[in-house]
Amino acid sequence: MPADNISKGLHSFLVRLSYTPESVSGDIVHAMEHIMHLLTPEDEHAVTGYYGLFGIERIALDEIAASRGVTPEEMMETIDGCVRKLAITPEWQMIQQTI
Repeated sequence: MPADNISKGLHSFLVRLSYTPESVSGDIVHAMEHIMHLLTPEDEHAVTGYYGLFGIERIALDEIAASRGVTPEEMMETIDGCVRKLAITPEWQMIQQTI
């Protein structure tokens, strides 16, 4: 997943949120749901499905890619770009300071 330092923290947090959602406060989960709305609906669906966030079952990268008519590699680039985009937002920076 993301190799750069800017998005690495958000990626790690999204993995944590996916696998152990009970370890994250409801306020932070709610804030993350709002941050996801900064993405287009299609990209939001891809990211939440890829990570399995907010009660959505994880979706295989191949399935997400097929639904968008792109290769898995292209889809992964899109998801990486979305994580980078969210990682630089002031909203994520604020959340990051509280976790």
